[in-house]
Amino acid sequence: MSDRYVLAIDQGTTGTTVLVIGHDLAIQGRHTEEFPQIYPQPGWVEHDPKAILNSVHISVEEALRDADIAPEQIACVGITNQRETTVLWDRATGEAVHNAIVWQDRRTAARCAALKAAGHEALFQWKTGLVLDPYFSGTKLEWLLANVPGAKARAQAGELAFGTIDSFLVWQLTGGAAHVTDVSNASRTLLMDLEQRQWSEPILKVLDLPAAVLPGIRSCSEIYGHTRGFGSLPDGIPVSGMAGDQQAALFGQACFEVGEAKCTYGTGAFLLINTGATPVRSDNGLLTSVGWQIGDEVAYVLEGSAFVAGAAVQWLRDGLGLIASAPETEDIANSVPDTGGVYFVPALAGLGAPYWRPDARGVITGLTRGTTRAHLVRATLEGIAFQNHAILNAMQTDLKRPLAALKVDGGASANNLLMQTQADLLGVELVRPAVVETTALGAAFLAGLAVGVWSDLDEVRQSWREDKRFTRQADPTAVETALAGWRAAVAKA
Repeated sequence: MSDRYVLAIDQGTTGTTVLVIGHDLAIQGRHTEEFPQIYPQPGWVEHDPKAILNSVHISVEEALRDADIAPEQIACVGITNQRETTVLWDRATGEAVHNAIVWQDRRTAARCAALKAAGHEALFQWKTGLVLDPYFSGTKLEWLLANVPGAKARAQAGELAFGTIDSFLVWQLTGGAAHVTDVSNASRTLLMDLEQRQWSEPILKVLDLPAAVLPGIRSCSEIYGHTRGFGSLPDGIPVSGMAGDQQAALFGQACFEVGEAKCTYGTGAFLLINTGATPVRSDNGLLTSVGWQIGDEVAYVLEGSAFVAGAAVQWLRDGLGLIASAPETEDIANSVPDTGGVYFVPALAGLGAPYWRPDARGVITGLTRGTTRAHLVRATLEGIAFQNHAILNAMQTDLKRPLAALKVDGGASANNLLMQTQADLLGVELVRPAVVETTALGAAFLAGLAVGVWSDLDEVRQSWREDKRFTRQADPTAVETALAGWRAAVAKA
C-alpha cells in the first residue's frame, strides 16, 4: 500500500484544503486556497460556486505538486465539506443559477418563524432530528426556488439539481455522472427522515419542494463514480468517500465507540458524540444527526454547534485590525493574567446550540479605561470556550452521564491557552491528536476503506496518534464565578 495515496478534499467555509495522505497517515502533500466571502446585506452570507470550484482545482494541483507523486498513484478521492451550504445548478451546464447560500446565512429566519407559528415545528424535529432554524438547507432551497426567476418550474422539470457542497463537488469531479449526497450531509438539510434515511415526503410537501431536484442518498464509504475531466486529476480515479465536515472529523478522531466525542474548532465550534445505532433525541437544544454509514452499519450522533469560533478571531484581524494573524492571539492573551472582567459573546451570526437564537448579536461587556487589546483578545478566546461549556452541559444532561474525555481538532486547537481554558471550564480531559486536520483525515479514511487502502475500523483506530492532553488546573469556585459572568453577558446578546 506504500505507493497508493488518498486525495482528501476538505471544502470549508473560508477555503479549500487538499491533503495527499499515505496509508501510514503521513501527509505527503498539502495546499489551502482561500476564496472570498460575499455579504449582500446584513445577515446574508454567500459564496460564488465558481470560486469554490476554482479553489478546489488549485488546491488539488498544488497538493499533488507538493507531494511529488504521479497522479496515477492516487487510489481514491474523499470529500468533506462545509455542511448546509446550498447550491442549485443547471444539470446541462453544471453552472450554478445563484450564489451558494452559506450555512451562516440568516435570510430565512422569518420563514422558519412562520413555519413554527403554523405548527410545523414538531414534524420537523421528529422527522429530521433538527430544529427549525435558517442554519439548515431546506429553507435555503425553498428561498432559491422562490426567488430565482424560473427556478421552480425548471426544478420540477428536472432541469436543475440541488445539493450541499459534497453533491456539487462529486458532480464536478465525475463530469456530471453522479448526483448524490451521503447520509451525513443529507441529515443536515432539514429534509431527511432520520430513521428511514430517505427524503421525507411530508416535509417536502410542507416546503413545496420537488423531489426531482434532490440528489440520491448514499452511504459515506462507497464508489459514487470516477473522475472525468477534472483538471490535473487523471480520469478513472474512484470518488469513494463523503461526509459532512463535523462527522468526518469525528470519524477522523476514531470515535467509533458509543460515548466517544470530539470538538472541532474551525469557523464555528462543533461538539459531537457517538450515540450508536439508535438516534438519541435531545431535550436540551442539541441536534440528532447521522454520523456515518458504512455498508448497513449506521452511527448516529448528538451535536451542539456554536456558529462562531475561529470566525471571531478572523473578525479581530479583518474587522477590527487588533491582530495581524490568528497564531499570535495566544501570546497576546498570555500577556495579561485574565480578561480584566471583560466578556465577549461571539454571537456574530446568532447563537446556536443550546440557545437557538438567530436574533442574538455579539456583545462585549465589562469594558473600562483599563481594558487593553490583550484583554479583548483573551476575552475572545474565552468566549469560544464558554460557548462549548453550555453545549457540553446540554449533552451530558441528554445522555444522563458525564463525559470522560473530549478529543479536539481544527486550526484553533493548536492554541494551547484556548485548550487549557476549555479544559478548565469543562472539567473534562482534552486530548489533541498528532494530526489535527482530522476533517480531511476522516474523508480519507472513508474513501480508503471503500477501495481497500485500509481494511477495517480496527486498522484505522490503530493508526490514530495522540499529541497532548489538557486537564483542569483552575479552581472550581473561580470557574463557577466566571460562568455566572458569562451567563449574564449571554442574557444581553
